[in-house]
Amino acid sequence: MITSIKNNMSINFRKFMRQKTSEKIFEVLLVLIMIGVLIATLFPFLNVLAISLNESSDTAKGGVGIVPREFTLENYTQLTRFPALWTGFVISVLRTVIGTVTGLFCTTMLAYCLSRKDYMFRKVVTTMFLLTMYVSGGLIPSFMVIRMFGLNNSFWVYIIPSLISAYNLIIIRSFIETVPGSLQESAIIDGANDLQIYFKIIIPLCKPVLATIALFIAVSQWNSWFDTYLFAPFEEGITTLQYELMKILQGAASSASAAHSTAARIQMAKTVSPLSIRMAITVVTVVPIVVTYPFAQKYFVSGMTLGAVKE
Repeated sequence: MITSIKNNMSINFRKFMRQKTSEKIFEVLLVLIMIGVLIATLFPFLNVLAISLNESSDTAKGGVGIVPREFTLENYTQLTRFPALWTGFVISVLRTVIGTVTGLFCTTMLAYCLSRKDYMFRKVVTTMFLLTMYVSGGLIPSFMVIRMFGLNNSFWVYIIPSLISAYNLIIIRSFIETVPGSLQESAIIDGANDLQIYFKIIIPLCKPVLATIALFIAVSQWNSWFDTYLFAPFEEGITTLQYELMKILQGAASSASAAHSTAARIQMAKTVSPLSIRMAITVVTVVPIVVTYPFAQKYFVSGMTLGAVKE
């Protein structure tokens, strides 16, 4: 592995030395710009992590960079005092997994139907879904529909309303349309039905776009809290992690605003400040997505571009 890296570096260096002076200057400037972008991108994340691992009273002094001055896990320990966080974590994981799988399956199957040229209503149905991207009934009608179907105060309020997204539908349908029609025709000649074509041809060939859309759906499901606030705010057994963390943040902010006296501020600084709690919560909510993203990253670019170009 190390030998391969050294050989690649040696080859790149020789190519660099053979270039013209103007090309060398351009590449050096490009590398410096990208390093600057990398630093500007990573610094906020590293700063949040450092503050979450820094002692609260020391954080109040300011000046914490990307390395904690006084390392502690007290900020995260304070989060364990809230039992609802563990329930919310389980609900968020279930919501993300079930919502991603069901949403991906329903959207892909509908996209496959709309990509079939022999489906006479494909343009009408596609137009109906496109209209939902520009025209919405609004919050109150949506709430009334959810309540009419009895989904409020239920776990399925997180799953059923988000089964199909018009944006994801268009991306997947465009990708499926790039699959050669001869593959489907040959499968039909061999006696395959629509379900066999869908599972044995379409799904395997659509892995890049499926990984991309799965990432979109998973991030949306994991980060969502407003639907819990609207439809299940008092059902502690089905509240999500994001909603519980939002309540903790509000409580921390209220505690900070209520600490008027100097003694109260000093006492609060000795435990955990709202800033430290906020940064610890941010890390807790971001880590699952950061860990998941690398597994889908290799499909991300191809999934977003291949379906957008038709030859």
